[in-house]
Amino acid sequence: MSANSRLTIAAHALAWIGLYQRQGHEVATSEQIATSANTNPVVIRRLLGELRRAGLVESRRGVGAGWSLARELESMTLLDVYEAVEPGPLFAMHRTTPDQECVVGHGIQPVMRGIYEGIEETLRHELARVTLENVLRDVLAAPR
Repeated sequence: MSANSRLTIAAHALAWIGLYQRQGHEVATSEQIATSANTNPVVIRRLLGELRRAGLVESRRGVGAGWSLARELESMTLLDVYEAVEPGPLFAMHRTTPDQECVVGHGIQPVMRGIYEGIEETLRHELARVTLENVLRDVLAAPR
């Protein structure tokens, strides 16, 4: 099982765009952002499309095409980003219903659902506490 990096890459892209705009640039290209994240521009474009649907970024076509923030970094939380790029629950149940005649098969889903709900509530609370401004500030303060 591999970890999902969509939240991390989306936060990276937003922080990068925010810094780039503070340096006086109007829009950033997916190629520029992809270079920083060391990934394919297609990956960045897909994530930015999801962030655009969530109202976190805007895109411009034609001459001077690129991406810009739709809101200030101070008003975006990691929860906003998470909800934009990670639809659905954090944990999933079985793909098919377990054997209901088996004591474990009968009780496993309600028990795990309750555990997962608590974990997701904690995750959402923690992500809501951190703004993208916090992320960028900490990135800029990190030793090189």
